[in-house]
Amino acid sequence: MAEKTKGQQLAEELMFTPKQAGMTLSQEEIDRAYDFCGDYMQFLNTAKTERLAAGRTVALLEAAGFVPFDRTHVYKAGDRVYLNNRGKAVIAAVIGRKPVAEGVRIVAAHIDAPRLDLKPNPLYEDSDLALLKTHYYGGIKKYQWAAIPLALHGVVIKRDGSQVEVSIGEEPGDPVFCVTDLLPHLAGEQMKRTLSAGIKGEELNILVGSMPFKDDQQSELVKLNILRILHEKYGMVEADFLSAELEAVPAYPVRDLGFDRSMIGGYAHDDRVCAYTALRAVLDVEAPLSTVITVLTDKEETGSDGNTGLNSAYLRYFIADLAEAEGVSARTVLSASKCLSADVNAAHDPTFPDVTDKRNAARLGYGVALMKYSGSRGKSGTSDASAEFTGEVCRLLDQAGVIWQQGELGKVDMGGGGTVALYVANLDVDVIDIGVPVLSMHAPFEVVSKLDVYMAYRAFRAFFEQK
Repeated sequence: MAEKTKGQQLAEELMFTPKQAGMTLSQEEIDRAYDFCGDYMQFLNTAKTERLAAGRTVALLEAAGFVPFDRTHVYKAGDRVYLNNRGKAVIAAVIGRKPVAEGVRIVAAHIDAPRLDLKPNPLYEDSDLALLKTHYYGGIKKYQWAAIPLALHGVVIKRDGSQVEVSIGEEPGDPVFCVTDLLPHLAGEQMKRTLSAGIKGEELNILVGSMPFKDDQQSELVKLNILRILHEKYGMVEADFLSAELEAVPAYPVRDLGFDRSMIGGYAHDDRVCAYTALRAVLDVEAPLSTVITVLTDKEETGSDGNTGLNSAYLRYFIADLAEAEGVSARTVLSASKCLSADVNAAHDPTFPDVTDKRNAARLGYGVALMKYSGSRGKSGTSDASAEFTGEVCRLLDQAGVIWQQGELGKVDMGGGGTVALYVANLDVDVIDIGVPVLSMHAPFEVVSKLDVYMAYRAFRAFFEQK
């Protein structure tokens, strides 16, 4: 092998060159990543909504020996506890050997995803068809949700106070639903609309039936027949829609993507890809030095408000309970704590290169993406991690052999977005964003690299196990 020139040696010492994971990892490590992603795909297929994700999370935690958190109990090192917040958000913790007064380590991800929610009075009949009115949740391109198969998930609280779970469209033999669209032959006026208005919010109506209720001559017989089916299956009446949370999501499973099966295509990588990797990190840690906490939160896609979102107090209360058990204040614990805000990043798309700064954009297959700040335009809506904490995390990733890269949510003035980082930072916690790069983010079919997914898990575990 030829000896390196002085310039080559200097370049290695001084220049930062992101590493392509497929060129860097051993085949053994690549095989481990693919196996890990098989488990992730199973999780994603069973966690289509925040309620389902929380339920699946609790099941995995309990199987690993985690028990419900008791605020009156004094826990010892190695104890594994979880808090289920209203069936939509979960906190999991492993108690560390150090007192919590010296700080805890938090990885926070979200388990909600863009979708179509049913309106409170959704069911109607028009032109002998039964449809459901929706209100979209989170930032979506509305035209992407037309003419694809949809499943319906959620809960209904009936007039008598009982609860029933709804899940239609996932199992073989289940019916599916859809939002209809115009045929090109008759869409001349529609195609004059801007892309954002190609399908309008009030046109996201889900087709659910066409068969009338027989042996009757009154109006709205198709609607009546749908209500008959719902009453027979779930015991619900039309008024129960008001006290229901029903969500329409894509009805297809996630799949291997590419001839080389190097990617995963499917719904809700944002942000369940970071939620699952953060969950696995806390499941796999055994005897951490510091108490480690994984937070899987709700409502991030709509601003993190509400009592299951991270802008509420439930995380602060949980840490306050840990602090009180050791005779210290919550503020003491929080001020000494550190957090990774585990959220996805926008991957550079060579088909649409103009929206990203290629020098600062994350790329598929180059590892987990570290993002010092998010927000939009003048860094609005970001916590902007300090140089000290950014440097600490970079060193940690290097020492653990984690392949990582820098990321940014698009060019300046192009747009942007936010994460839960600022809500954790507002608790006086050091925090930085880190997550998996995604193509087609917020679409019903998003794309991630398997190696990036595995590097996210490696990063979160290294953070939890740091000495």
